[in-house]
Amino acid sequence: MGPNRPPAVSRSLPGRRLKSPARLVADSGADLEGHGLKRTMGLFQLVCFGVGAIVGTGIFVGLSDSVAEAGPAVAVSYVLAAVTCVFTAFSFAELGGAIPVSGSSYSFAYAALGERTAFLVGWCLLLEYGVSVSAVAVGWSQYLNELLDSLTGWRLPAALSAGPGEGGAVNLPAVVVILLAAVLLARGVRESARATAAMAVLKIGILLLFLAVAFTAFRDGNLTPFAGAGASGVTAGASLAFFSFIGFDAVTTAGEEVREPRRNIPLAILICIGVVTLLYVAVALAAVGALGAGEVAARPAALSLIVDQVTGSAVGGGVIAFGAVVAIASVVLAVMYGQTRILMSMSRDGLMPRVFERVSPRTATPAAGTWIVAAAVAVPAAFSSLDVVVGLTTIGTLAVMAVVNVAVLALRRAHPGLKRTFRVPLYPLSPLLGVGFCLYLIWGTGWSTWTQFAVFLAVGAGVYALYGRGHSRLGREQGAQDTQDTEDTEVTEVTEGAGEPAAVVALSGPPARRG
Repeated sequence: MGPNRPPAVSRSLPGRRLKSPARLVADSGADLEGHGLKRTMGLFQLVCFGVGAIVGTGIFVGLSDSVAEAGPAVAVSYVLAAVTCVFTAFSFAELGGAIPVSGSSYSFAYAALGERTAFLVGWCLLLEYGVSVSAVAVGWSQYLNELLDSLTGWRLPAALSAGPGEGGAVNLPAVVVILLAAVLLARGVRESARATAAMAVLKIGILLLFLAVAFTAFRDGNLTPFAGAGASGVTAGASLAFFSFIGFDAVTTAGEEVREPRRNIPLAILICIGVVTLLYVAVALAAVGALGAGEVAARPAALSLIVDQVTGSAVGGGVIAFGAVVAIASVVLAVMYGQTRILMSMSRDGLMPRVFERVSPRTATPAAGTWIVAAAVAVPAAFSSLDVVVGLTTIGTLAVMAVVNVAVLALRRAHPGLKRTFRVPLYPLSPLLGVGFCLYLIWGTGWSTWTQFAVFLAVGAGVYALYGRGHSRLGREQGAQDTQDTEDTEVTEVTEGAGEPAAVVALSGPPARRG
């Protein structure tokens, strides 16, 4: 017998394909320099990247939808959505520090729950990142028109700035912002990170400016009745408000391009959630207090309108609209970045075509995959409305987050000695509460969204069965190792029990080694 070697694949129960955390890191080269991707992002850039991925359409455009459901209690809806994110953020922080690779939730599920679940998580991430880019681009188009109107009094014709569902023909601005993001992403991570950092700082400044203006017009009477729609309205509002928080998990997709990832990823996630939650609650209270819930609910670009009315000039609204244009563009950039890194991880594992794992030697980015993603998300952005995709994106994201919380429980059990630079507090209560809050918000999305999501998952399961399972690299390695194990057990050797029938020797496996 040859020297002892570590197994090529992680051993698991029959029918399950699990990758150990160490194997995930080794396959990605996350602990190595020169593996293709370069470590260029520090903590500040990573926090800006996270804020850039979160703050955008959800607060600048989606606030009106949440107010329509919850009324003045929309602030409570944002807090409820934030609490859901906080518990899940703890889980992301633990897993992101322990397994610092580009795959994010997909890789965590691969290590904890197996390949089939990981593929479905990746499938949901395609929904979260891909469809949300389309939704965000549609919101960008709306605020671009507000900006043009405030600056020049002219707006783009509806036929060229809205999809068929919104009275237009094609949303060209939405396509343009996606293509601009693709150009920047294909040039290099350093350039993208710098642009995202600058836009994140600008958007926070714009929201702080809005708060300074709106609170001067705050009226207590606009907050009564506070929860006229009751608990159901607050829950429905929270399910919609959750869309505003989507993107913080994108921080973990940068695991292979961050300096000191085991330290910086957990820190960045928690900082992002804290900053964004404070901003959202303050903006929601200021908007409703200044304009009234009914007016905010009827205005997709309510923040610009509020500043216009308070200042008595279109200039202030134009500044807010400019901030929204920048903010939403940065979300497109950050979320498309996350999408390409998820596809890269799935491609490495053979679950997606190999084109997505190719890294350009000139720019150290997955350039081909970036342009494919841009083309794929530009189509729904050009022809869809924002309302069509928000609900489905939200439920897909909540399902992924529930799985991440479960993955923390499973990995603690399976790999208790795994190096963890951050541990969720109050374990196991924290991840269990994370699962519970995710399920609670899923309940608030409504039965029609559940049906759409069930169909989406069924299609994903079919894709895995027809393509993913057969092309899986881990599956091929397991098959090769199982074949080798079978050959080993069939070896017959002449031992001191040479008188035994050959069939008995064959069934007994290789002879025991003597010390």
